[in-house]
Amino acid sequence: MMVSHSLSVNPVSASSSCSCSCSGVSAFTIVSGVSSVSIPRRRSISSLTLTGRRRESRGREFVVKAKNMTIAELTRGEEEEEDEEGEGPPLMVESARVSQPRRIALFVEPSPFAYVSGYKNRFQNFIKYLREMGDEVLVVTTHEGVPDEFHGAKLIGSRSFPCPLYQKVPLSLALSPRIISEVAKFKPDIIHASSPGIMVFGALAIAKMLCVPIVMSYHTHVPVYIPRYTFSWLVKPMWLVIKFLHRAADLTLVPSTAIARDLQAYKVTTANKIRLWNKGVDSESFHPRFKSHEMRLRLSNGEPDRPLIVHVGRLGVEKSLDFLKRAMDRIPEARIAFIGDGPYREELERMFFGMPAVFTGMLQGEELSQAYASGDIFVMPSESETLGLVVLEAMSSGLPVVAARAGGIPEIISPDQEGKTGYLFSPGDLEDCVSKLEPLLHDRELRERIGKAAREEMEKYDWRAATQKIRNEQYNAAIWFWRKKRAQLLRPIQWLAKRLFPSPQLNCR
Repeated sequence: MMVSHSLSVNPVSASSSCSCSCSGVSAFTIVSGVSSVSIPRRRSISSLTLTGRRRESRGREFVVKAKNMTIAELTRGEEEEEDEEGEGPPLMVESARVSQPRRIALFVEPSPFAYVSGYKNRFQNFIKYLREMGDEVLVVTTHEGVPDEFHGAKLIGSRSFPCPLYQKVPLSLALSPRIISEVAKFKPDIIHASSPGIMVFGALAIAKMLCVPIVMSYHTHVPVYIPRYTFSWLVKPMWLVIKFLHRAADLTLVPSTAIARDLQAYKVTTANKIRLWNKGVDSESFHPRFKSHEMRLRLSNGEPDRPLIVHVGRLGVEKSLDFLKRAMDRIPEARIAFIGDGPYREELERMFFGMPAVFTGMLQGEELSQAYASGDIFVMPSESETLGLVVLEAMSSGLPVVAARAGGIPEIISPDQEGKTGYLFSPGDLEDCVSKLEPLLHDRELRERIGKAAREEMEKYDWRAATQKIRNEQYNAAIWFWRKKRAQLLRPIQWLAKRLFPSPQLNCR
């Protein structure tokens, strides 16, 4: 049986008569809006061609979207487990069609307005462009430093407490009656929560209370951090917690394919429910034009003519910053500036005492833009970056990058771009790292060429496009998965209803 793209389906009631022959059949359903019509199908039909795709019937029930004529198979019985692993939303859902404005509730921990981390710019730009695209946005986050408004989004601060193992990270469950009431009054179409953390549990509970889809975006690779801050035996329980959360979610967003592979390896959720949150960078805020002689004087401790290495980010033990001490011992002619703060700062200051190193603390706004643009080289020794947004910002600022070949970094500087937009070294390999740093330190023309190429590469990525993909594709997929799960939960009730209240047989002639 062939169905063309031009098929027009008028919804009819179940009691309508039809002119087809209906002997010995199993049905598929053509859907338009809410109404539907059951159209029988002969057992001899072995396949169905629709929108250029062939699907084996094998006694399944088909749902045919009338508008774009795509098929989603809702499998039954023994095939359900296979379907969970391999079945995804139909093409119509995955397409980049423009979605109608939605009401989106974001649960972000810690606050993207007060706590400086890799995802701060990601969420701020995400909120900004969601608002520009016409969506209503409610943001629930930790209470410190929450502004009155942000691009028209409604902001709610939830009372927080410091993380026992990382005092500068505020945590909050966000499950107080006040927050539940505010979210319920907002009537979200979808809830999006950052993960892992404490607030994601509150977001999940509220999503279940309100019966709305929930998307979780994975930003911090906690199992990698645990051995550095506490006991290694806690890694396995942490994976179980992550698995519990993300199996309850309708979709999981990850910042890089490397993290997606890790989540798949630990069977956190089914592969078809893990999607990439595309990288982006604010190429106007991070630009070579912000280069400043005054900032360079500050970062080089009054020696602006010396080669200047810059590192931006949270100063935590998991960032492998002690590795840079050994690297700097090998290149005494260079100066290094650490921009950022964190629990490891005091230890690093003691480690670098007497060396040409500057610790600026937190910088924001134009000062941060100047700090990037005023350096010569950006270095990133961390092996635990889920993506490495600071690497994107450095490249956008026109700096050549030397980074560990680990986590999400190789997706920024791909193998075919090594030596063109930056350099990668084997994690923990001092000789490899120094061999990449030294040519850049001594060859200004090489630095400028790679920095220019890095800037041109970063101009391809913008937050608007990344936000549009989440909004128009990934959220649609999450809603599809949520509806499918709900339909599966209703099947026993539907089965019972059919037996208690059997529908009359259609007499087709």
